[in-house]
Amino acid sequence: MAYDHFGAPIKSTEVALAPFADSVESSESHSVSERVSMKPVTTLPAVRVASSHVRDPMLAATNLASELNHEHLGCVLFFCSAEYDLGRLGIALEHVFDGVRVSGCTSAGEITPEGYGRGCITAIGFDRRYFSIECALISELEHFTLHDAQGVIDGLLSTCRDASLASVKGNTFAITLLDGLSSREELVLATLNAALGTIPQFGGSAGDDERLANTHVFFEGRFHTGAATVMLVNTPLDFRVFSTHHMQAREEKLVVTHADAKSRTVYELNAEPAAEAYARAVGVAVDELDRKVFALRPMGVRIGGHYFVRSVQRVNADGSLTFYCAVETGIVMTAMEPGSLLDSVRTQIEASERVVGPPLVTIGCDCFLRRLEAEFTGVVDEVSDFLRHHKVIGFNTYGEQFDGMHINQTFTVVVIGQPDAGYGHS
Repeated sequence: MAYDHFGAPIKSTEVALAPFADSVESSESHSVSERVSMKPVTTLPAVRVASSHVRDPMLAATNLASELNHEHLGCVLFFCSAEYDLGRLGIALEHVFDGVRVSGCTSAGEITPEGYGRGCITAIGFDRRYFSIECALISELEHFTLHDAQGVIDGLLSTCRDASLASVKGNTFAITLLDGLSSREELVLATLNAALGTIPQFGGSAGDDERLANTHVFFEGRFHTGAATVMLVNTPLDFRVFSTHHMQAREEKLVVTHADAKSRTVYELNAEPAAEAYARAVGVAVDELDRKVFALRPMGVRIGGHYFVRSVQRVNADGSLTFYCAVETGIVMTAMEPGSLLDSVRTQIEASERVVGPPLVTIGCDCFLRRLEAEFTGVVDEVSDFLRHHKVIGFNTYGEQFDGMHINQTFTVVVIGQPDAGYGHS
């Protein structure tokens, strides 16, 4: 895998998908007690971040707006639990952020200013003096073509250029949010990536608190299913986009001998019922296959020297396995096991901060299976504290996206640096 160089060296993307391998670089009316349950806000020079555990949609939106609204607010990006009444929440967000672009999605867990959260909403407000941001909705994932992608990206780029904040090259990245149950991520992302050219792209697949029933993206006051949003961000601030995972390859190899690529279902591995072969490879009985096994024992596909994780979503009644990511007949999968989850994140976050300086904010897409692993292995509080300390805001996903790829069990983010001391607006 290789990436062409573009722009200034501090505007970069990096992938570290095989654990500790060399990286490939390309030098991103309710009571008073309910009111006070809102999480504290962190105010930063060019962004403000806030979160709320209040369940009433209007009150939650009002709480966010009271912390994020200011005269220079240009865009809000949020991630929320699917437990909210989404119809009412959409109306509330549109009302309290009148005239401001609002984009977001449902999640399988939230990353708030205080670290990991559940059943809440977390948001970032961008100052238009530092960020030119435009969003688009892709409503027909099934029929999305390269021509459509080029039209979407051209329209977004036009807005960025009109703002005249910074040149597009080297100063722009894209955030994609997709319906996490659409099974169309690979095609849509590859098509968008072709249209984006050298503009780095990252994002996540929307979740629904592990219900695996309905996932949504948000655009122009409404939550949508079977859809995606693209947010193009142009900024003079330094940033670094990266993706990393901590899974290590084992010896066991499993060849997909019968699969339905469209539904991401594998019927046979090594010419045996898929669930039986997988269970044997990871050392458990078939009836013991559950989300803990899926989190701690995924499989990976080796491409260009890196392992890309393929996570199991469920075992089906016929003994087949459905995955969160692309599978097809003929691929060879390798059994994987976890290394140190926190070390892999720390390595990449600290490397990013050496490049861009102290972080203004880090927007993170963290696979929900990684969070499950952290809970199962007793390190979730430590991981949560680390995310809080390094100003990570984001969500737990049903899959991550990086430069046109749909991947699983990764931590995929953009780290944005602080404005220079001499940079600012009156």
